[in-house]
Amino acid sequence: MAHELYTRTNQKIYFAGLSLEALTRAEDGRAMNSPALLQAGRESALFHLYGALLGLCHEIAGFYRLPQANAPRAELLLTREALETIAIPELAEMVELAHNPETWLAKLLAAHAALFEPPRAPRKPKGDVTQPLIVAVNLDEQEPEQELSREELESWRQNLKSLAIRFREGLNEC
Repeated sequence: MAHELYTRTNQKIYFAGLSLEALTRAEDGRAMNSPALLQAGRESALFHLYGALLGLCHEIAGFYRLPQANAPRAELLLTREALETIAIPELAEMVELAHNPETWLAKLLAAHAALFEPPRAPRKPKGDVTQPLIVAVNLDEQEPEQELSREELESWRQNLKSLAIRFREGLNEC
């Protein structure tokens, strides 16, 4: 295998695709352990998508010979401080995507970070037997997060793939 930076990015995008295929099979199957297979498929796809993102960051940092080119986490490269020393358009676009919570990249980073959070039991409102029709609701409490859908993960994969292709075209023109 070639030891070019882009090979790892491509490999991770491919692995994410394989994980999404396994997730599709798990969704269609009726195995007794299908909930576990679904969760494993989602987490595997998310893991490989993050790896592809890190690979793309390494490609850009390697092309521009940045000192943090071997950063172990994408978040270390996707900071505004990383842009202070040199203006890198590809990195600037990724930083902008990462810091806007409505974008696919910010959602991918948040979902990956959530993998490392300890599980939390859902909070249930306290019941008062004397007041059966009134339910206590805490408006400050966030609703439980919905599980990532296969479609959303595939969308992130396609966005990351197209971003990598577009950036590579620009990097090769130099």
